[in-house]
Parts: sequence; structure tokens; C-alpha cells
Amino acid sequence: MEIGKVIQSRFKNAKQKAVVNLRYTSNFIGNIQNNYMANFDLSMAQFNILRILRGANGAISVNQVKDRMIERSPNTTRLMDKLIDKGLMERVRCEEDRRVVYVSITNAGLSLLSQIDVDQETKLNFTGNITEEEAEILSQLLDKLRG
Repeated sequence: MEIGKVIQSRFKNAKQKAVVNLRYTSNFIGNIQNNYMANFDLSMAQFNILRILRGANGAISVNQVKDRMIERSPNTTRLMDKLIDKGLMERVRCEEDRRVVYVSITNAGLSLLSQIDVDQETKLNFTGNITEEEAEILSQLLDKLRG
């Protein structure tokens, strides 16, 4: 359904409409993802941390994780503590500089991500209504919007 009808509003111009549509769609997708991740006792930020660690292929510093996060969070350390408590990641202090902390994903974390990856393809398909070409154009437009 068109955004103007959904929120029962008119827009000054197409750019204003696009920004409102982007925000509305982001919130729409975020709510669905948050509800989905709750099935795995994860927040989207925790899921993001686990994906970053899986992609790192080894231990990386906490600051590197923070730099790569989709949504910056002031409580990243607390999020990581919860993942450690769940056995999904581990923390190791740097021997040369005790101020530096490295983190890595555990086998349990990798296993959980694999389960989510398989399940997600069927339950969280937001792009089913657009073609690969349209998805690429959308991605390019979003990159352009960020400048």
C-alpha cells in the first residue's frame, strides 16, 4: 500500500515522501526482525555482533566490532556480556596491552547463526516483491542518499 494511504498523510514533495517512506519501512522491517530474533533470545544488536564476529574469521577488538555495527549502541559492552553469558562469544585480553580486549564467536554462536540463516530465508523475506535488479537499484539509491 502506498505510504500516503498507510499513514493518511500528504507530502510537500516527492523527497519528503521518500524520507517518510524510508523511515516507515525501516521501522516496519525492524519490528518484524526484533520479534523474530526474540525467538532466539537475541536482540538485533546482538545478532549484528555475532554476524560481525563470524565474518571476522578470528578474534577482533571490541572497538573493531563497535566500528562495524549497523546501529551504533552505547551499551555494546553490555550486549557482549550477555552474549558471553549465553556462551555465544568469548573475550580475551591482549597480553601486550591490557586495555585492549579481543572477542570472538564460539561454536555455539556459529551454530545459532547457521540455524537463523536457514530459518530466516523462509520467514523473513522482505524482498520477495522486488527483482534482483530492483534490489540493486534500491541499494544504489540508498548509498547515494547517504552521500
